[in-house]
Amino acid sequence: MNVSTLLAIAAGRLTVQATRRLRLGGGTALPGLLALRIAPDFLTTAGRALPQGAVLIAGTNGKTTTARLLAGTLESAGLTIVHNRSGSNLPRGIAATLLETIDWSGMVHRDLGIFEVDEFALPEIAQALRPRLLVLLNLFRDQLDRYGELETIVRVWERALDSLPLETLLVVDADDPILAALTERFADRRWTFGLADPRIALPALPHAADWRSCPRCGAPLAYEQVFLGHLGAYRCTACPFARPPLTVAGRCVRTEHGLLAVEAVSDERELVLQSQLTGVYNAYNVLAAATASLALGLAPEQLAAGLAGVTAAFGRQERVELAGRTVTLLLVKNPTGFNEAIRLIAGAAQPQPVLILINDLDADGRDVSWLWDVDLEPLQALSAPVSTGGIRSAEMALRLAYAGIAPAHQFAGVATALDRWVETLPPGSGGWVLATYTALLELRRELARRGLAREFWRQ
Repeated sequence: MNVSTLLAIAAGRLTVQATRRLRLGGGTALPGLLALRIAPDFLTTAGRALPQGAVLIAGTNGKTTTARLLAGTLESAGLTIVHNRSGSNLPRGIAATLLETIDWSGMVHRDLGIFEVDEFALPEIAQALRPRLLVLLNLFRDQLDRYGELETIVRVWERALDSLPLETLLVVDADDPILAALTERFADRRWTFGLADPRIALPALPHAADWRSCPRCGAPLAYEQVFLGHLGAYRCTACPFARPPLTVAGRCVRTEHGLLAVEAVSDERELVLQSQLTGVYNAYNVLAAATASLALGLAPEQLAAGLAGVTAAFGRQERVELAGRTVTLLLVKNPTGFNEAIRLIAGAAQPQPVLILINDLDADGRDVSWLWDVDLEPLQALSAPVSTGGIRSAEMALRLAYAGIAPAHQFAGVATALDRWVETLPPGSGGWVLATYTALLELRRELARRGLAREFWRQ
């Protein structure tokens, strides 16, 4: 190894230790940033030292959950995994993750890397790691002040695909017409997944759907079934473009005893998949992890056993006991994800109070106009109070008012809002907390400080 790489390892490791001992955070970004400043090729050197290569997972929604499901499944099958489980998904975050496993000789002491990747960082990371497998989940509007419209991300991802080695396999959600068109030229090495259960289909394309036209010719798309946002079974009304055949199709999605069950079929093999997570959006995450596992050569029986044992990532249906109440945390960061959270809450067996925490810091996106595209009206039928908190508590309260919902409480702050809201819940009961990214991180830090949850970087 060259001198700069050795210095990068030493500086990075020391920074990790100092950051954690001083309780300044989990060391999930700064050590990697420092390593990359000292040795700009550190990501390539460390990443390509993985004996079985790397899997990259990209998409607007579901990256953290899918990566966790896949990593847990492969670990249960006996593989050792290095995984940016904290969700730090820029180059510096992945470099920081690799710092924890690389030794002075440049050997990474894990079999395989599982890395979720930021949408804009995908070209750089794909070129550096030359992944064995690339998983593409979906594309939705998100952080308009950073990402812009979807066409911008499509152009970025085209560059990433151009840099892939010929041996890289792709796992793609074919229910997303954008991704289906984007990966058409890789059909010979593309594994597709999607849903095929009409019982969970939406009655129509949501008004805030992010894509309605054919990616080939621009004509309107016709949907036979819509499952989530613009995801579903579609065809163009003017040209032959349509959803491609599914390698893994989820034919039956149901919830049994609080567990998600997905009956799928692949090459005429039936797969019965279970998860501790629920909701249609998690059915997609389960199918993504299952398809990736099969593409990596995992046997179906190993796959099913591994998936069933994976618990929720922080803020993704994570349950926390607080003052004798059970609080379920849900991340909401764009209209599609928020709508699915509402769909989950409205479909729960017992209605529970809701607290919505909205921040507008850089990591959330400063532009909160997306709140007006969220379909809040189904909460009207919820016979439970809805409250707001966070930096933009007033904005959320106003949006609720326009949806015909009078907020029960309007709290200031995040951690203080949670405490005051929990006091309104009867002992032994529970509620839902919907939070944007920085609000969720603040909650997790506070809960960890109280010993009620593990730091997110330790999960």
